[in-house]
Amino acid sequence: MLFTAAGNAQCAMCRAALESSDAGIKPEAVNDGIVYLMIFPYLLVALVGYAIYRQRKKMKQKAKEAASI
Repeated sequence: MLFTAAGNAQCAMCRAALESSDAGIKPEAVNDGIVYLMIFPYLLVALVGYAIYRQRKKMKQKAKEAASI
């Protein structure tokens, strides 16, 4: 956990397709595409988490204002 190791991992299907094809597809491009596709689930979770945080903060503020009246 204190250090990171660089790794180039692919799913078995991608690896087989890259090893068997002579289409000139670079493995780095496939890895970049995989990373690109992995960003969206994390981004979605972050946005939902932020929306929940903002909603709860707004509810606490309204409760505080109601208590002070």
